Parts: sequence; C-alpha cells; structure tokens
Amino acid sequence: MSLRTRMVLVAGVAVAIAAVAVTVASYVGTRSKLQGQVDHQLVNLINQPLANIGRGPRGGPSPLPQGGPGQSQRDGQDPDEGLGLERLPPQAFGGASGAFTLFKPDGVTWVPPSRSYEIPSTPDIRALASRGSGQLYTNMRVNGTHIRVLVVGIGARGALAVALPLTTVDSVLSSQLVLVLMIGGAAILLAALLGFLVARTALAPIARFTRQTESIAANPERIEHERLDVIGSDELARLARTFNQTLDALERSVEAQRNLVADASHELRTPIATIRANLQLMRDEDLLSPEDRAALRADVIEELDELTALVGDVVELARGTKASADPGEVRLDVVVRDAVERGRRRAPGLTFQQVIEPTLVRGEADRISRAVTNLLDNAAKWSPAGGVVEVTLHRGTLTVRDHGPGFNEEDLPFVFDRFHRAKEARSKLGSGLGLAIVRQAAEAHGGFAEAANAPDGGAVLRVGFGPTLELEDVPEDSAAEMPFARQSR
Repeated sequence: MSLRTRMVLVAGVAVAIAAVAVTVASYVGTRSKLQGQVDHQLVNLINQPLANIGRGPRGGPSPLPQGGPGQSQRDGQDPDEGLGLERLPPQAFGGASGAFTLFKPDGVTWVPPSRSYEIPSTPDIRALASRGSGQLYTNMRVNGTHIRVLVVGIGARGALAVALPLTTVDSVLSSQLVLVLMIGGAAILLAALLGFLVARTALAPIARFTRQTESIAANPERIEHERLDVIGSDELARLARTFNQTLDALERSVEAQRNLVADASHELRTPIATIRANLQLMRDEDLLSPEDRAALRADVIEELDELTALVGDVVELARGTKASADPGEVRLDVVVRDAVERGRRRAPGLTFQQVIEPTLVRGEADRISRAVTNLLDNAAKWSPAGGVVEVTLHRGTLTVRDHGPGFNEEDLPFVFDRFHRAKEARSKLGSGLGLAIVRQAAEAHGGFAEAANAPDGGAVLRVGFGPTLELEDVPEDSAAEMPFARQSR
C-alpha cells in the first residue's frame, strides 16, 4: 500500500470516526430532549386525576395535601371514585389527552368508559401496582403504535398509568438520522477527496526526490536542494541536505578508491618491470660474471621486498577508516615505547629521546602500533647520521621531531596524501604511503594528523588517536599484562 493511499485512508477514517461520534451524540441528544418533552406532558396529564385524591407523581406537582395509602378508597364504590377519569372526553387511541388505565393490586385492570382500549400490563407495572407506591417510565408498542407510558402508584388502589404516542418523536428522529447519515457520508467522501489532493500535493516533492535518487545508479548526479522546490528547514529540506552529504561522502570514497587503484598500479609498474628485466638477464647468467649475478640476485630481492611492502601498504589503506575489529583499551605509552625500542634497533646510528606520559586510549592496538612505527621510520629516514629523534607523548598527542631538512613549503599540504613523495624523497626507498597510513589510522580513531617544520630546522609530526580514557594508577611492570600492549625492555 502506497503512502498516498495510507494518507487518504487515515483522513477518511478520522473523519468517519468524527462523523459517527457527532451523529450518535446528536441523535442521543435529540431523542433525550424529545423524550423529556413527552415525559413532561405525561406528568401534566396524570397530575389532575392524582390531584383529585391528593397524590402527585414523584418529581411532579402535588396540588393537594398528600394522604396515606388508601386514603381515597371507598369499599363498594366504583374504582374511578375520586379520580375523575369518567369525565374524560372520548378519543381514539393515542390522542393528546392520553390513554389511562388503572391497575389494581389483584391484577384486574380498569379503563375509563370513554376509552375503548387499555395499556398492556407488564411484570414491572404489576409489581408497582401491588406495592401501591413509586413510579416508572417505559416504552412499548400497542397495535403497531409506539407509546411512552408513565405509571404511578396510588396506594391501596394500585397504580394509575397514562400513555402518549411517540409517533411524532420517531418521525423526527428518523428524519434526523437520515440527515446526519447523509451529512456524515458526504463528509467522509469530501475528506477522502481532500486527503487525496493534500497527499498528492504534499508527496509531489518526495516523488521527484525518489525519481532522482532512482536515476543515480544509471547516471550519478548531485541532488540539489533547490531542485526539490523545498525552502527552509522542514523535514524534506533536511532529507535533501542529508542525502547530498551522503552523495558527497560516497563521491569522495569512490574517488579515493579510484586514485588508490590508479596510484598503486602506477607504483607497482616500477618494481615489477625491474624484477622482470633482472629475471630476463638471469636467463643468460652463464654469460655474466659472478659479481654481476650476485648483484642481480640482490637487486631482485630488494625489489621483491619493496613490492611486498608496497602491497602491504595498499592493503592497509584499502581498509579505510572502518574498524576491522572490536576496539579495546590500549596503553598508548607502552605502544610508543615499544616502537621506539624497535626504531633504535633499526637505526643504531641515531639517538632517540623520549618523554612519554602514561596514556590510555580506545582503539585497535595493531593499527595504532603500525602508525607509530611509520612515524618513527619516517623520522629515521630523514635524520642525518648521528642525528636525534625526539618523541613526546603529552595529553594524548604524540609528537615526533627529526633534525633533517624538514618539508618544503609547497609539500606541506600534501604530506599525508597517498603516494605523495617530495623531489628529494624519490631517490629513497619507500612508496609514499607511510604517512597516509598514519593519517588514516588517526582518523579511524577519531583523531588527527598534522605536519609542520620546526623553527630551528627539522620536521615535526603530531598525531592524536582520539580522546584519552581515565588511567588508573597502574604499575609500569604490570603494563605487559594489559591486553593490546607490550612493555618495552
């Protein structure tokens, strides 16, 4: 079921419920009012005969002082003695002067001589006549006529009942019911029509939005907010802006992947071509001197090592910023110390100075460790012989400084880009992916990566791996027992 159909149905059902409620309330109110008027007439009709014996109906006028039960009863006299019902003018059943019937306690009924009909007896009426006190209203049908009956107890004489027809009331109620049903039906149809028009108008921008999004797969394009004819900060405007942001992110991701593949294929050509040329030369190794053969083998191994490192870096970058495992608590200070120790072994001619604060972060230890190692390898690669590499970990920020030539000003904005290599770096080993991996690892943990030149020379790299966690007092010797961290020796 479409959204437009649901909106039309909801509008129709809501109006239908309101129409039914109004119809029922109007019908019940009118019936109560008309029935109240009939009840008032019944009270007025029965007041006179009851006044003749000094008894009025409950809630009605009582013109004469009330007497006790049986006050007006006289043995051996006509049951109408004192009621005055024999003076009623003749009329057909259901006339304006009402139909009277006297119900005796023994079950016998008496009808005035001017009336040729009587009100039917019911168990409730007989019970009231037997008591001789109280009153009740009831509806019944007599010879196809709907009547309203008031019964009042008159002591030892039993109960007196008077009835009026409800023909006029029923006619009015029937006319009203037909009218309100017609109005309710028209209201429901009008609500459905208006709901359809409103739904079509309200959903027109969404329909255009949907058609454009469906066409993206075949012809990707940016969905402009203005093209949806939505102005302001409503829900549709927010949806358009969010979708545009999603497209921008998707575009950047696709472009980055394309650049990665293109750059990787370009960088892979050189070592592969070198290895192929060396292998072709080795087919004729009998013609080469032992020194040339040894040099070829060493060159092949070196190129294979470079190729292996390049493939590993490309695979790392292809992971993006998405976490590959559930993050855990990582002692960043322990990871940095361990990386510094490895840096000393790899570059024994350099001096590594470290100022490291105990730091706890949440993330992937392997990824953080590789980023830190890349930072130190980059510093070692550019440091002069006998130089110093300064490593500082303060308030969650890792700073690595070397005393080499530093960055060219034109290269600073691209230091962390994939495969970017300064002119001076093209003669050195490496693929230009080390610092790109550093930035990707930092951003994957909600951190940052910055590059600058020190005022007195050398490069300064600052990296953060997201917010730090509260670190309880942990003895240095126990750090080796913590998961995702190794204590340096």
